[in-house]
Amino acid sequence: MNKNDLVAAVSGSCGLSKADAAKAVDGVFDSITNALQSGNEVRLVGFGTFSVSNRAATTGRNPRTGETIQIPASKQPKFKAGKGLKTAVN
Repeated sequence: MNKNDLVAAVSGSCGLSKADAAKAVDGVFDSITNALQSGNEVRLVGFGTFSVSNRAATTGRNPRTGETIQIPASKQPKFKAGKGLKTAVN
C-alpha cells in the first residue's frame, strides 16, 4: 500500500473526499515528524510507538576498495508495534 492507496482507504472508510483525506493523512505524518524532530516520542495505544534512537559513530569499510571510512553518528527513527497491531497481523 502506498500513500495514494492509504488516502483512498481513509476516504472510503470515513466518508471524506479524497482531498480531505489527503489533508488528514498529511497532517498525521507532519505531526509525527515534528514530534520526532523535537525529541519526543509518539505513542498510539494499540498501534505502536514512534521514537528516535541515537546511533553512535562507527568505522566501516568500503566494499569496493576495502578502504576504512568513518560513519558519523546519526539519529534514526524507529517504530515498535503495539500489542493490538501485533495481534491483528497474527
